[in-house]
Amino acid sequence: MTLRCEAFVDRVKERGEYGSSPEADRAARVVLALLGAHLVGAVRAQLAARLPEAFALILLNPLQSAEPLSPERFVRATAAWIEGATEQTATWDVSAVLSTVADAAGDDLLEQILLQLPAGYDLLFGHPQTT
Repeated sequence: MTLRCEAFVDRVKERGEYGSSPEADRAARVVLALLGAHLVGAVRAQLAARLPEAFALILLNPLQSAEPLSPERFVRATAAWIEGATEQTATWDVSAVLSTVADAAGDDLLEQILLQLPAGYDLLFGHPQTT
């Protein structure tokens, strides 16, 4: 079952402690555009199917990434796309969005998502993996 757009933004807003829904929406759009560049094939399509349509379209038409970004570089890229963001606030943004994405994805799909990403993303999704 997919979340409604408002519900998704509300969860991001709550987790990120944003002052307004537009702030949470902007963070979600930037993070999903970057995430989409890192996911391919059925995994990206399955995740898109579990997101509200507006966010699914962003995930399916991502910013292009020449190479997979490490979690640190992903945070830096997020900071670069959000006006006035610092690396610290971008870490907060990424975690608020990706933990909401993880809930929408469910454990099985999240596991497949993490297999497509460089090591360390489990922490950004709020689901530390035991090795």
